Amino acid sequence: MAQELKQVRDELEQAAKVTDDDGLRDDIHEHVDAFEDYTVGDQNPDHALMDEHLNGMRQLSDRAENDTKDHLDSALETAEEYREGIDQA
Repeated sequence: MAQELKQVRDELEQAAKVTDDDGLRDDIHEHVDAFEDYTVGDQNPDHALMDEHLNGMRQLSDRAENDTKDHLDSALETAEEYREGIDQA
């Protein structure tokens, strides 16, 4: 499962690199930082936290175009798969 979180982070980083929109880049980096914490830390996100990230990434994708949108959509798909594998408490 940690591999999926790393993949999400990597796709988000690519989205941030290819966008020309500084505001969008900053917003993407907030999610990059969160997923970086998950990949190096001991704590994995729960359902509620993943829902927040998924909603945020959907909003970013709605604002994005071209390659940026493609990377965001890929990150979103992987994050959704990860969320499905989380046990609900």
